[in-house]
Amino acid sequence: MLFTSQVYSVDIRYISNILINTSIFFSQLVIISKTFEENEIKIRNLRQSEAVYARRIIEGLRTFENKKLSTSEYSKDELLDQLERLSTTEIVL
Repeated sequence: MLFTSQVYSVDIRYISNILINTSIFFSQLVIISKTFEENEIKIRNLRQSEAVYARRIIEGLRTFENKKLSTSEYSKDELLDQLERLSTTEIVL
């Protein structure tokens, strides 16, 4: 389908896993949902650095949610720094 798109939303607490698939030119971010009908959302054609950054931010948000921490007390830049720091998973590509 040419020039089409679909938009999905998954509540952060329903994300069970986040994967990065890489190829020579692009990476793909795969978000596995506990509730989504097809169970996964694929975001294609990302640069490797973009996929890693998105995964770190999502993992950080999952940590905030699991620990019941509020994001409202942070500025945007502070929040992004915190989210990146909370994602301690080593990413080997």
